Amino acid sequence: MHIYYVSLRKIAQKMIKTKQEVEQFLNQFNIKFDVWGIFYLNRDKNNEALKALGITAKARDEIVRQLKSDDYVETLQADFFNEMWVFGRDVDGSELYIKIALGQPNSNTICISFHVAEHPIKYVYK
Repeated sequence: MHIYYVSLRKIAQKMIKTKQEVEQFLNQFNIKFDVWGIFYLNRDKNNEALKALGITAKARDEIVRQLKSDDYVETLQADFFNEMWVFGRDVDGSELYIKIALGQPNSNTICISFHVAEHPIKYVYK
């Protein structure tokens, strides 16, 4: 088991990946999710969103698994996670902000953010 302490304030740069790169990432992410599972950061914002929207843990997993390149927003280069991939998804009329990463080798994938978007989301491929 890995324990993560995260400071997301050291984001080096924002990048836009090609649609093919996004699809490759999502394929890698889902394969790794199937093998190692996913770790959701325990953040108040994430927990409040689940409760407010009535999303179960199983439904959250399915929402993350069903992300598509059309849901892509941007990629953030960061010290600890290397790359964090940002997606948006409409769930019952609420736009969710979802930030995921592959995590360390031979370990679970990571969901850093899963909450209602604080600002309108600008999708790259929609």
